[in-house]
Amino acid sequence: MKKIKQFLFNHFEQLFPIFTVTAIGLFLLMIRLKLTLSFFYLFLVWNLFLAWVPLVVSFYLSRKKIGKPKLLLGSLVWLLFLPNAPYILTDFIHLNHYKSLPIFDGFMLTVFSIAGLVCYLISVHKMERLWNVHSSKKVIRIFLFMLPFATGFGIYLGRFLRWNSWDIVQQPMVLLKDIAKIIIFPGQHGLAWGTTLAFGILLWFLYQFFKKRELYN
Repeated sequence: MKKIKQFLFNHFEQLFPIFTVTAIGLFLLMIRLKLTLSFFYLFLVWNLFLAWVPLVVSFYLSRKKIGKPKLLLGSLVWLLFLPNAPYILTDFIHLNHYKSLPIFDGFMLTVFSIAGLVCYLISVHKMERLWNVHSSKKVIRIFLFMLPFATGFGIYLGRFLRWNSWDIVQQPMVLLKDIAKIIIFPGQHGLAWGTTLAFGILLWFLYQFFKKRELYN
């Protein structure tokens, strides 16, 4: 408990924005539960938890100096869960649910989406700092350019093919088969490439704005 308190104290300025947005989102969800007695949007709690996973991994890896093998392993785990952070943006499709409250639910989903995006941006920035110690700037620039598009592809796999991050362990061959189909037959998977490009461009610009405005130190 003492270590947790010390960690929160040391990183208060870094964690305060995401804690605040997360708390607001959960508060809005509780209000909705009270007003509608419907548990439909409870999945947002799980989605937000998954959005926090890459953030927690990036903070864990940043706690102390680690060797390259551990960084590579940690980066792989981080990368597998990273699409879960901006994935919450796709939850707006649930506004067409017959029990939806369009205005309230739209605002609530916006708050949850912001929380997910903040998790994405902060965790990518922390990982970039870590990689700067172990790799060349040229390699990092190439990786950071490809990262948002890989994330967009992961969002497609999750939203439309319903794959989860841990399926790479549980059903690796089936997952890889689906990925191979998309790559080998791109003309038959316009939605996959459209989703990848749309989210990739959005996340790339958001991260550039995030860094240039020095929104996080």
